[in-house]
Amino acid sequence: MLEIEVASTESYTLCRPVGELDAYTVGDFREVLSEVATASRLLIDLSNVPFMDSAGLGALIGGIRRTRESGGEVAVACGRPTLTRLLHTTGFDRLVPVEETVEGAAAVLTAAPAG
Repeated sequence: MLEIEVASTESYTLCRPVGELDAYTVGDFREVLSEVATASRLLIDLSNVPFMDSAGLGALIGGIRRTRESGGEVAVACGRPTLTRLLHTTGFDRLVPVEETVEGAAAVLTAAPAG
């Protein structure tokens, strides 16, 4: 089961999936990422995702692409070593900044010029 929290702060929109991101749950994640694609700054917090497969990674990349096409910036927070290793191994961290904490990702985002 996947729950997705979305919150807006003064500086950015936060998207926080909670649960496994896989072929069974990726549709909901993809839908929420489409809804927040117009954010000027999007922070995706993967700290509560214990597992992500290629479908989840694909949805994540697609969401980032849509946000960037709308002129937005994206950063990812992930404090889970196994997931962080996946993001580094796949080269994902070359697409967007990946920080260990939400605060770190927010700092990178707010330093970037808004679209």
